[in-house]
Amino acid sequence: MKALVTGAAGFVGSSISDRLLESGYDVTGIDCFIDYYPREIKEQNLEAARANDSYTFVEQSLVDCELAGLLEGVDYVFHQAAQAGVRASWGDEFRIYSDNNVFATQRLLEAARDAGVKKVVYASSSSVYGDTDDLPMRESSATRPHSPYGVTKLAAEHLTTLYWRNFKVPTASLRYFTVYGPRQRPDMAFNRFIAAVLRDEEIQLYGDGEQSRDFTFIGDIVSANVAAARSDARGGVYNIGGGTRTTMNEVIDLIGEIIGREPKVKRLEVQKGDVKHTAADTSSAQKDFGFAPEVGIREGLTRQVDWQKERLGL
Repeated sequence: MKALVTGAAGFVGSSISDRLLESGYDVTGIDCFIDYYPREIKEQNLEAARANDSYTFVEQSLVDCELAGLLEGVDYVFHQAAQAGVRASWGDEFRIYSDNNVFATQRLLEAARDAGVKKVVYASSSSVYGDTDDLPMRESSATRPHSPYGVTKLAAEHLTTLYWRNFKVPTASLRYFTVYGPRQRPDMAFNRFIAAVLRDEEIQLYGDGEQSRDFTFIGDIVSANVAAARSDARGGVYNIGGGTRTTMNEVIDLIGEIIGREPKVKRLEVQKGDVKHTAADTSSAQKDFGFAPEVGIREGLTRQVDWQKERLGL
């Protein structure tokens, strides 16, 4: 089997690539190293894959690369490439989001239309729901993005559905709920919190800490992608969550407990685009391709702490 992974140097893309290679796939990864966090970190993400003879890496952008050749002979496309970040999506930076999240997805779907791939799995986001107290969030719930980032993720999600309905491009859109674990981006909350506690520094927490999230371990995200790709599901949208809702205060306490040090917390104003709560109803994913989260928050955080300790040489 042959797979194309977009955003292959990122947190999720590199993790999917490694799982596919372990399973005997031939994998092509593409990434343009968007300057959102240091390239050095992304290069580290690629080390295991690049050591595998079944892996090919292409440094190009989906916005302007030649896609027909990349898709030749490909069975599955795992489309993880995107400009990340809710808080950075306002103002002049929006063009980067519209190009890399919407236009790039449209180009990829056009190419997939002619390539005869078995499935395009698109990485959507819980950000499409916006700020709501109607919990748990269901795929049928209203979508009212609370940030420009969420708008672009929803637009690309609509494109995947349209290409299925109009051209029978087989797709599945997975709405990720706050992914964490080894290789998590340095700007994300768990990475920042763990690093601060390990260094005995101050955690900067936006809001009162009572905001809650359905945190999803990276291994469960990878499993959902592979299961969705191999399933008969076509054209659907699916929530992928960790199964429990945890407040940020609870997370910080748990990190301190795992590391064995009392966290120091500085509370800041809530940021534009942040939502109060998320919680995923994952029954559709369970029904259509057997998804069920396996890693709980304590185990997942312990794994991320161990990974960050290793990276920091502690």
